[in-house]
Amino acid sequence: MDVAGETGMSEGAVSASALRRVGWIGLGIMGRPMAFNLLRAGYALTVYSRRRSSADQLVAAGATWRDSPAQVAAESDIVFTTVTDSAAVEEVVLGKEGVFAGARPGLIFVDMSTIAPAVSRRIAAEGERRGVRCLDAPVSGGEKGARERTLSIMVGGDAETLAACRPLLEILGKKITHVGPAGAGQTLKLVNQVICGLNLLAMAEGLALADRAGLDLNTVVEAVSGGAAGSWMVANLGPKVAAGDFTPGFMIKLQQKDLRLALEMAAELAQPLPGTALVHQLFRYLEAGGAAEEGTQALYKVLRG
Repeated sequence: MDVAGETGMSEGAVSASALRRVGWIGLGIMGRPMAFNLLRAGYALTVYSRRRSSADQLVAAGATWRDSPAQVAAESDIVFTTVTDSAAVEEVVLGKEGVFAGARPGLIFVDMSTIAPAVSRRIAAEGERRGVRCLDAPVSGGEKGARERTLSIMVGGDAETLAACRPLLEILGKKITHVGPAGAGQTLKLVNQVICGLNLLAMAEGLALADRAGLDLNTVVEAVSGGAAGSWMVANLGPKVAAGDFTPGFMIKLQQKDLRLALEMAAELAQPLPGTALVHQLFRYLEAGGAAEEGTQALYKVLRG
């Protein structure tokens, strides 16, 4: 359910106008452009990343660097995280120098990483105990969507907290969907990754066949993008394949992490995912060959040989 039309907030809820001091933790391929978009929108931004150099451009543009997530939280009204996996989120949130160590009651915490739903629920429960309001808000759209503010954002957590955060989220993405309680955003993100993985396979197989048959790949992408075979993968990653460009907008190793989480969730639910399992194994070939940090469009290379 999208909550764009909700009005009013209960007594004690945080208002959107109170969220001027923003903390951002994790400044990789996705986090850096998202943080830049909030800085450009006029928010006071405090940042932390595992590698100090990842923050250099933001600091030069006016952001403030702090030496730990706890210090970021102490100076913020709302803190976002975009880090690699469940363990990383737990470390930067629950660790000795984590967000919750520096948080005061009333802080809003929004995790935009992709992690296990159970971890999001555990963090939300600990946040509630400390008076911190938590959302899990993973995104889809890749680096291009992060730069161009066109991400789809899937939110789990309290509707009133989302209403307070909505003005900031609308700077980051074009589609904001409230899925349900804590962990629901992460569950939907894993569904999203299953669909993305199979669309990747369809794109890679089709272009591999076209190349083997001697067709020009740019012509193929242009033709199929306008018909029933069109997809985000074809339109955005097809041209990269045609150009032999396998630089990452989203790394294989991160896609593999997401697919692994999806397969684990499916196993718990006794839900077969044969296509997802195949894509996961095909990516494993690339990982074994040292391509873990290439873009997911490199799936084409397994099929084309």
